[in-house]
Amino acid sequence: MSQPPAPNDEKFVRGLGLLDSTMLVAGSMIGSGVFIVSADIARLVGSAGWLLVVWAVTGALTVIAALSYGELAAMMPRAGGQYVYLREAYGPLWGFLYGWTLFLIIQTGTIAAVAVAFARFLGVLTPAISATQWIVPPIILSRNYAISLSAQQLVAILIIVLLTIVNTRGLQLGKLIQNIFTSAKTLSLLALIALGIFIGRNADALTANFTHLWTPGVVSPIKSDLSFVATVSATGGAIGMLIAVCVAQVGSLFSSDAWNNVTFTAGEVKDPRRNVPLSLAFGTGLVITLYLLANVAYLCVLPLEKIQHAADDRVGTAAMAVMFGGAGAAIMAVAIMISTFGCCNGLILAGARVYYAMAQDGLFFKSTGRLNTRHVPAMALVLQGIWTALLVLPRTRLRDPVTNAPILDASGAEQYGNLYGMLLDYVVFAVLIFYVLTIAGVFVLRRARPDAERPYRAFGYPVLPALYIIAATVILLVLAVYRTQTSWPGLLLVVAGVPVYFFWRKSRPA
Repeated sequence: MSQPPAPNDEKFVRGLGLLDSTMLVAGSMIGSGVFIVSADIARLVGSAGWLLVVWAVTGALTVIAALSYGELAAMMPRAGGQYVYLREAYGPLWGFLYGWTLFLIIQTGTIAAVAVAFARFLGVLTPAISATQWIVPPIILSRNYAISLSAQQLVAILIIVLLTIVNTRGLQLGKLIQNIFTSAKTLSLLALIALGIFIGRNADALTANFTHLWTPGVVSPIKSDLSFVATVSATGGAIGMLIAVCVAQVGSLFSSDAWNNVTFTAGEVKDPRRNVPLSLAFGTGLVITLYLLANVAYLCVLPLEKIQHAADDRVGTAAMAVMFGGAGAAIMAVAIMISTFGCCNGLILAGARVYYAMAQDGLFFKSTGRLNTRHVPAMALVLQGIWTALLVLPRTRLRDPVTNAPILDASGAEQYGNLYGMLLDYVVFAVLIFYVLTIAGVFVLRRARPDAERPYRAFGYPVLPALYIIAATVILLVLAVYRTQTSWPGLLLVVAGVPVYFFWRKSRPA
């Protein structure tokens, strides 16, 4: 199979050391999810033990995947990372489909979501920054969609613009922000863990959660979108619990996502054949340990029923409120703002390197394949920023699932969701497919290029990579059956890239 030429990385500045790369892994992973998604997981599995199992499964899958990616990163230390691995293993079409989906929603939608989370928690401190403080009131576009600009949306867009501009000024500034904010939010998580386990623990929570550690209590039923598939729940025996754990992975896996972003920046990492695999291992190991301990802290402070029904699913805020009363919400708001700001910066920094690599192959806008005088892909950053800002504006019109009538708040005003949130739900399924394909690429390239230089070989090969593929495939099958409405549209978003790929191939100069 003929391969496209390797991207030209010599103009990149190799300014990321091992610590910087590890900070990028950890900083891109830690956003607002760990403070929120445990509520939904607890509703699905119904017990403290199984809540921890869900996070442990996520941790095992994430670390195995990172260790497997390490082989590919050491073998192909180029800008673009996962895009390059898929291209080399399966051909340019598969690399493009990943890059297309990354630009369309995976990276940009995640940045939009994290930026809005920053603005939402800033609103806890400054009530004027509200989702209903309209600058441009909702303009109804159709029965299901509207477009608006609230004070909250404006702050999110300003954060995206600010961090995009910062990252066009060179790697050193972006790296400095990443290191400062990742250090700060790691310390914030450690503080939450220490406070919860050693100071905020209370007998009522410990008794409620650990007396019947593995016995599911009140759980949410898991209803299939397919009429011929029976509804199940975690109380329905081994099969019911397996399905609940798999469905719950949507929240925990994507709270742990973006660890692969460091591979996008491989062209700027010092000694990448050594440092990228090590940063993947160190970064994912650190974050997964923090996530597990954070959930232990929640269980020491809050009975499971209060985790399940935390206001707006803000479990971290509920835990801090128990320990610090009214000040708890403000303390947690500051912690999440630090976390989301650093996460946004890492995602913005890394994502542009994929579009740069695609442009180098003639599969994206030509201007995004050039570096500015500060040795960063400025146009790729700008294009990513523009699209991300646009994703903040569209809104979904929330409807009652039974009556299909618009949902109104206490004042009678219509409530709105965010379009990117729906799109992110759609691509959960597709993203997992790309992870499976990439790890399967370790096997493909071992066979196709047995003599290629591999400074690092995947730990536990072939058992651990195969275990990841099997486990992730089981999760995919469960999601296809029980989350059909959000699985197949994600696959269609990926498939829509096929004609775009052939258009770019046709328009590329010979």
